[in-house]
Amino acid sequence: MLSKHGIFERHTWLLSIGILIVVAIGGLVEIIPLFYIKSTIEKVEGMRPYTPLELTGRDIYIREGCYVCHSQMIRSLRDEVERYGHYSLAAESMYDHPFQWGSKRTGPDLARVGGKYSNSWHLAHMTNPRSVVPESIMPGYPWLAERKLDPEEMAEKLKTLAIVGVPYTDEMIANAAADLEAQSNPEADGVEAVATRYPKAVVGDFDGKPGEVTELDAMIAYLQMLGTLVDFTKFDAAGPNLR
Repeated sequence: MLSKHGIFERHTWLLSIGILIVVAIGGLVEIIPLFYIKSTIEKVEGMRPYTPLELTGRDIYIREGCYVCHSQMIRSLRDEVERYGHYSLAAESMYDHPFQWGSKRTGPDLARVGGKYSNSWHLAHMTNPRSVVPESIMPGYPWLAERKLDPEEMAEKLKTLAIVGVPYTDEMIANAAADLEAQSNPEADGVEAVATRYPKAVVGDFDGKPGEVTELDAMIAYLQMLGTLVDFTKFDAAGPNLR
């Protein structure tokens, strides 16, 4: 039986046809099951789209190249889990365009940084990293506190993301500008509405400038939500649902 492979070695065209058949079978085995499942990402309780302020902070995070030194993916290895927390879930990146998993770490992984430090710590760290971490090689970003945001841009951003599948509702889009301003002002009338539309959203005067919404507000709001949406004390790693 093994000797019969010689016919393929002597006829290039026959070998090519054989390769195409084998590759086609392998491709169908991988592709066909995808048509019979609703999603390749497990559904995890707590996940939601970014608030307008968090979304803007994420855009700034990407613009400033933070992803070059900081990853947002904790692998299921003992040393990583002990240092950073529960390993990352695919569902945590389901609304990311693009995701921020990263390929190297110059600085620590940020997948679980939300709530680890206070707003004032982040303010000092973003302004002058060595004021809180003397050995840090991270550059400062003090100008973020001087650059004001335009709330009117937010509705179009949410509309665009809704087109590619992020579940922003008409209500979220209509209130995008108001939600952006309310999240950075604990005294604003719309704070409760933000909490209703975006559970676990952190509200605060992040940059220490009441009445102004700056890029630093957005950056800190984004960092403060990373890894906070899923309750890992209830997460069942054996299945897609929570206990």
